[in-house]
Amino acid sequence: MKRRAGEREKELKKKKLLEELGENRLPYLTPADADFHQLWKTKYSKLIFRKSDAVPEDLHQMVQESFLALREHNCFFQDLVRIKGKDFLTPVSRILIGNPGCTYKYLNTRLFTVPWPAESYDIKYCSPQIHDACKALMRLNDYLHIETVKALQGQNLFENKEIKDTPVINRKQSFAASLTEQGSVSKDQSSVCVSEDDRSLKNRTSYNLTLLNYMDPLQMLYLKQEPYFGMGSMAVSWHHDENLVDRSAVAVYSYSCEDSSVQESNEQELKGRDPAVWHVGLKVAWDIETPGLAVPLHQGDIYLMLDDLNVTHQHCVLAGLSPRFSSTHRVADSSRGTLEYILGQCELALQNLQTDSDSMALSLKSLEAAVVKQVEEIHNEVEFEWLRQFWFQGKRYLKCTDWWLKPMAKLEEFWRKLEIMTSLVLSEVRKEQQIEEQRNETISCFLLLLKERQKLRKEWTARCQSDAAESLPEDQRPECHPFWTDDDECNMPLPYDLEEVIAYLQNLVQWIE
Repeated sequence: MKRRAGEREKELKKKKLLEELGENRLPYLTPADADFHQLWKTKYSKLIFRKSDAVPEDLHQMVQESFLALREHNCFFQDLVRIKGKDFLTPVSRILIGNPGCTYKYLNTRLFTVPWPAESYDIKYCSPQIHDACKALMRLNDYLHIETVKALQGQNLFENKEIKDTPVINRKQSFAASLTEQGSVSKDQSSVCVSEDDRSLKNRTSYNLTLLNYMDPLQMLYLKQEPYFGMGSMAVSWHHDENLVDRSAVAVYSYSCEDSSVQESNEQELKGRDPAVWHVGLKVAWDIETPGLAVPLHQGDIYLMLDDLNVTHQHCVLAGLSPRFSSTHRVADSSRGTLEYILGQCELALQNLQTDSDSMALSLKSLEAAVVKQVEEIHNEVEFEWLRQFWFQGKRYLKCTDWWLKPMAKLEEFWRKLEIMTSLVLSEVRKEQQIEEQRNETISCFLLLLKERQKLRKEWTARCQSDAAESLPEDQRPECHPFWTDDDECNMPLPYDLEEVIAYLQNLVQWIE
């Protein structure tokens, strides 16, 4: 409900902004404009840019080879995302790589990490090239973490000297010199100048995954046009990155496959940004006073979005003409998005299940409404946030590794026990021995959660059968799993379709009242 309310609020803001604009377009600046750097300093100072020649050459080579290897092994996939109740295939193809057991959710779609080779994990990759690619991206992740810490420390240092704006680094300046200067001063004086403690700094810069993106604009039949500034074709629309740790940074490595066939336009002949070149666009969120920014991205460039920039501003990716990869490193909120978390939730729910030592019969320890509610909420979470999300993406992960198959089998085993627990609640509320008030409270909360389960099952079943789902290659086609019918010999304690169960409970509530 909160997510839908947030989506409605965004739509209203967007509608209002477009109405205020009418046929007009807001101004935006590029490096060719005289006021570009001043605007960056005053309104976009938490965007930090690093030119490619500031990055170690061997790292460039490793990372760019990893992009090409992953593309060669068909590891990039268009996501079937959910926007305003409809499914859409993303124009950008993606793959998530990161800490084992981590996930990242965007546009109602949970992506599961292809794990990079972390210590103490046994990870079998489908080829040595995929292993090497994941290892290279883990090294890039470590490098970007260090660079982000330096950048944050540099900003704190300048603020303490009562210089409000961080110096903007442009392509004509020496990135390496600027970086070295900020980094060395921060290191020497960090105990005096850095106001936040090391733990906070680490929490906001310890990237736990990277979302890799790939798109060839010339292969796209249609790209949306940027609506506010007239910046041209967008690969990714205006947005805030979702599900991140509060005030955490985002680091992006950009690699456009530039060649001699794609020529940059003469800047003096252009008004606005060069459509042949990829750009990142930035604007102050829901603001029509501040000009936007379009920053060109060349092969191997890096940019960092620090502190609360991702909250106060929005960004988009403006397409050029050449194919482009990017590696977008994030501190994903892991409070509800890791394998460790959901397994812990399952174990918590199963504490209410007991086995008779003599008959081996299963029963519930408590029928209190609060306990039943907690268990059934976990039941729904396992089914709709994990099992169905995973299988909705077909067999795509097997192109890289089979690492997720065992955890998913374990989660399904837990889920089957939760189905048994639901059937035990149903059996108990049929009995009349309970205190009427307690029974009524239990039935009411139980009924609400079963209605939600029924609604979501219908929704996921329909999504798996949609035209968009059917259009995908067979190995990426959504699977409606778990699914069963009354004829299946799967020993499920309850039917897949809960309409009759819900009708019975509704009649029971009316009878009690």
